[in-house]
Amino acid sequence: MIHVQVQGLSLSNMGFVVLLRGESDPRTLPIFIGDAEAQSIAFRLKNVEIPRPLTHDLLKNVLDCLECRLKRVVINDLVEGTFYAVLVFERDGVETEVDSRPSDAIALALRCSAPIYVVRKVMEEAGLAIEAQDGSPSGKTPPDPKEGGGGRSGLGQLKEQLERAVRQERYEDAARLRDEIKRLEGTPTKN
Repeated sequence: MIHVQVQGLSLSNMGFVVLLRGESDPRTLPIFIGDAEAQSIAFRLKNVEIPRPLTHDLLKNVLDCLECRLKRVVINDLVEGTFYAVLVFERDGVETEVDSRPSDAIALALRCSAPIYVVRKVMEEAGLAIEAQDGSPSGKTPPDPKEGGGGRSGLGQLKEQLERAVRQERYEDAARLRDEIKRLEGTPTKN
């Protein structure tokens, strides 16, 4: 497993992306997340105090009351462009794993000061070497989105995500994905 830190949040024309950077790995793992989770992560990264607890704050408060500790978060799988994660809790010396969306897991890990890990297989499939602030490359060059990269990234991944969004009747997400695909293909979008 690769220990990662939240490098930041980014807004693309497809929505928010949380960037996870390996401490001893030159790659960055970008994961698309929802608006609410992005807001929750951003508040924690910027140390914004809010008058009432958000959902992730509430869950941390419940864990504290139950004397249960979030030991670690593991982003453990990537299936058809969807990331999966588990929360590993410890209470009275017993560990328990709970399935989670990575965005919720990251938001909670930030509140609980728990480490975040990515399974090597996931980083190998979806990790990108993003240029450093000074413009120098930090490893391999990110794949061209038009080339796809094994069907798990780029244009092929976007098309898979579009099909899944339509099947799940997430039409706003589908529209954003459609527009990004058209942009990459060089096709003008109609509003």
